[in-house]
Amino acid sequence: MEAATLECTSSSSEKRYFPESLDSSDGDEEGVLACEDLELNPFDGLPYSSRYYKLLKEREDLPIWKEKYSFMEKLLQSQIVIVSGDAKCGKSSQVPQWCAEYCLSVHYQHGGVVCTQVHKPTAVQLALRVADEMDVNIGHEVGYVIPFENCCTSETILRYCTDDMLQREMMSNPFLGSYGVIILDDIHERSIATDVLLGLLKDVLIARPELKLIINSSPHLINKLSSYYGNVPLIQVKNKHPVEVVYLSGAQKESFESILRLIFEIHHSGEKGDIVVFLACEQDIEKAYEIVCQEGSNLNPDLGELVVVPLYPKEKCALFKPNDEMEKRCPVYQRRVVLTASSGESLICSNTVKFVIDVGVERRKVYNPRIRADSLVTQPISQSQAETRKQLLGTSPSGKLFCLYSEEYASRDMRPLKPAEMQEASLTSTVLFMKRVDIAGLGHCDFMNRPAPESLMQALEDLDYLAALDNDGNLSEFGIIMSEFPLDPQLSKSILASCEFDCVDEMLTIAAMVTAPNCFSHLPRGAEEAALSCWKMFLHPDGDHFTLINIYKAYQDTILNAASEHCVEKWCHDYFLNCSALRTAEVIRAELLEIIKRIELPYTEPAFGSEENTLNIKKALLSGYFMQIARDVDGSGNYLMLTHKQVAQLHPLSCYSVCGRMPEWVLFHKFSIAHSNYIRIASEIAPELFMQLAPQYYFSNLPPSESKDILQQVLDHLSPISTTKKEQKMCDKCPEATEQRCTVQ
Repeated sequence: MEAATLECTSSSSEKRYFPESLDSSDGDEEGVLACEDLELNPFDGLPYSSRYYKLLKEREDLPIWKEKYSFMEKLLQSQIVIVSGDAKCGKSSQVPQWCAEYCLSVHYQHGGVVCTQVHKPTAVQLALRVADEMDVNIGHEVGYVIPFENCCTSETILRYCTDDMLQREMMSNPFLGSYGVIILDDIHERSIATDVLLGLLKDVLIARPELKLIINSSPHLINKLSSYYGNVPLIQVKNKHPVEVVYLSGAQKESFESILRLIFEIHHSGEKGDIVVFLACEQDIEKAYEIVCQEGSNLNPDLGELVVVPLYPKEKCALFKPNDEMEKRCPVYQRRVVLTASSGESLICSNTVKFVIDVGVERRKVYNPRIRADSLVTQPISQSQAETRKQLLGTSPSGKLFCLYSEEYASRDMRPLKPAEMQEASLTSTVLFMKRVDIAGLGHCDFMNRPAPESLMQALEDLDYLAALDNDGNLSEFGIIMSEFPLDPQLSKSILASCEFDCVDEMLTIAAMVTAPNCFSHLPRGAEEAALSCWKMFLHPDGDHFTLINIYKAYQDTILNAASEHCVEKWCHDYFLNCSALRTAEVIRAELLEIIKRIELPYTEPAFGSEENTLNIKKALLSGYFMQIARDVDGSGNYLMLTHKQVAQLHPLSCYSVCGRMPEWVLFHKFSIAHSNYIRIASEIAPELFMQLAPQYYFSNLPPSESKDILQQVLDHLSPISTTKKEQKMCDKCPEATEQRCTVQ
């Protein structure tokens, strides 16, 4: 940015609240007036548009706006500033813009601004909103970076990114030298990546005294943050309007009936405003969506249209206020009913929400390191989550919150704070990352909540089994290559093994498909039989991993032969496939292929369909997923895990379930302990193949079981030559084997 544009930091419609030492003008009154007459945008040197001034008035009405001068003063004087504010107070959109103004005033000598978000949709939509407010181009002055999508250039001043992407950036740029200000937003979500960044940035701040760190959080976490970072400046912001809270004791037992009754009572009352309903899980969203749509179609049209919006937190979607153009196209009043679940609070960015219905419970994934599986646990939300949902109404003068629980339940059964994800999730990927940054001297991380020792030990054990660690417990050459892939370490290992087994093309497709959202569409009631009939054409007799390859190949063939994008979408719709998920898989696969080329791993032409290729794909999968094997113990589809005594069934959409053939041994991608213990994405494997590819000391550590005895018999029948070859090739403890494997990969 040219120095001349730095003087243009004020206009007739906006007072720039810079302390004197931040003002880059030279005091020449005539020069300043001339600059004001031009009304130039200091970030791109172009005149402001009329829309800029319209949005500026909206910004000035935000609760945080009156804190701008105080914030800029503290930013200038301190290295760390904490901003405490309720949801929708404006901290996520305004604070990054003020930091961009600060960086502009010091000529970007220390870098630009990066602002992290926990959710992908929020990062994208905030970047779009802020680019609009700053009157600049998205992808140039303001951009975003989310997994497998980069909308930035080297000239980007302010970038929004997911916290995991900033964490990955530290692998190549440990001290984040591209940034002068780092903003960690949504700290109260307590994601693993955010907690890791909080710890690592302590060391980075010491190494870079010029770096500024801004922490945006809800008020509930302030005491914990203050004790973690010490006595640092604090900006506190509150929303303008009180919220009426109605506790409906006893409604939780019949939550669906209560939700329906409330929705239709609100709609019949004639009070305008959207409704947000917080449910326990995605299954509840689907069930409620079906019921509300069915009942809503029978309503009196004079009341206005009831539009039901299912909002799944894991998918790339968010709810924003309809723009003026949309409202012109829809002159008839529409009331949106948004159905969402835990973590959906951050995706609601609309000022049209006037009613919130909260069931007060959530279904959480809690990882059990002993059995290497997630358990789905239904439990009360935290008091901080309940308060965040209430704050969604803070900008509405007549907002109303309906709690389907009693006040006593809130104080007695709800924990004060949301649990940190680090204490409830698998840490294998996190430990691999920490081992990688330890190369740069940042491996000793002071976490705000220490992870469970058992989870850490299990993560280290898994990385050792995957040959990612050397004999000293540091990353091996193989582990360094694995860390280059933004994937689960087991999947990274399978990709690297596919280089040896000449099936990289197919393995990249599998990796992309299992990483992207589910490629099968949510089915409306009555469509199950038609969908199953369509999906049968993609089924592969060798397993679900191969079925995913068939679906992706059919999607690619459709793209090649389709006349337009609409034809591709119609094809997906006709076959009950999720077009958005398949597009995401295409993007993921392209990035994985780019990584393969960048680190110069061998890549062979696809040979999908041949018998040898099928065997090679299974070998590659087993190289990474030998810890996820199950055996049908009674011939009726009851699969016992090899590593523990949990019993599960194949998912109803598995190719084996559809065809009615249950293989004895399967390798699976995912398993969760819930009401229905389903194995998802499974493929048949031979026990001989498992014994040839699994590390010998992993097999030795398996608990005693009938399955282990069968495998021992298989091992005893293998020829001595095969056993010797296997030990030479697969023993991860052997330095020579590790060196050979890295050379091959």
